[in-house]
Formats: sequence, structure tokens, C-alpha cells
Amino acid sequence: MFDIAWSELMLIAVVALVVIGPKDLPKAIYALGKWVRKARVVAREFQTHIDDMMRETELDELRKEALKTRDMNIKKMMEDTIDPQGEVSKAFDVGLTGHVGSPAESEPEPAVAAPLAVAASPTTDEQPQPAPVVATATVPVIPHPTDKQA
Repeated sequence: MFDIAWSELMLIAVVALVVIGPKDLPKAIYALGKWVRKARVVAREFQTHIDDMMRETELDELRKEALKTRDMNIKKMMEDTIDPQGEVSKAFDVGLTGHVGSPAESEPEPAVAAPLAVAASPTTDEQPQPAPVVATATVPVIPHPTDKQA
């Protein structure tokens, strides 16, 4: 990093011994160690903050991508890709009158229940008897598991 050779370190140690003196040299080395330790802690914290900012930036980018994916309308994209002019969807568009060009369907007439008929009274002295009642039975429709429920 600094490209300091052993010979240069020895020269610095000899100058420090002469200038500081042998008595105060251990205290100076201890103080130098504290400063180096503090510098490393600050550098580590700085690196951690830089890494956190990079992660947050990546998370913001991922969050934006997720929002784009969430807001994407796949149905609209498919329609635009397959049928940009809307010709196919118009062909399958069924209004109240049916498909374009198809004959109008006549509505089926609803079934009307026959009124109860009373038998004509006989000319004899017998009691009049009511006419038989015709009942229509409704059969319940049981859905099959493969039928689609709409």
C-alpha cells in the first residue's frame, strides 16, 4: 500500500529512538497504536456505511422493479401484442342482439300453468266431482364436478 521497505522502517525506528529517547519510546509506540486502532475503526465504519448505502440503493432498484411488475397489466399487454387493432375482440363481441350478421333469436315462450278445470255438473243427482289436477314436477339440477360454476 505505502510500499515501505524494511530498511526504511529501520531508519524510522532509529530516528524515533534518538528523537524520543529510550525512556518515552514505549509510551509513544502505545499512543501510535491507539491512533492506528482509531483510524482502522473509522475506516471500518466508513466502509460499513458505504456498503449499507449500496444495499439500500440496490433495494430501492429492486423495489422499483417489483412495483413495475405489480403494476403491469398482463391482460392489456397480451391484447396489445396479439390484437393491436382490436379486430379479434370485435369479432367475439356479443351485444344484446348477438353477433353482427347473425339472425335475431326469438325468445322462448314461458310455460304457462293450465288453470284448474272444473268438470261440468252431470244432469243426474250425483255430486259434482272436481277435474283431475295436472301437476308439473320440477327436477332439481345437480351440478357435476366437472361443470364450471359461473
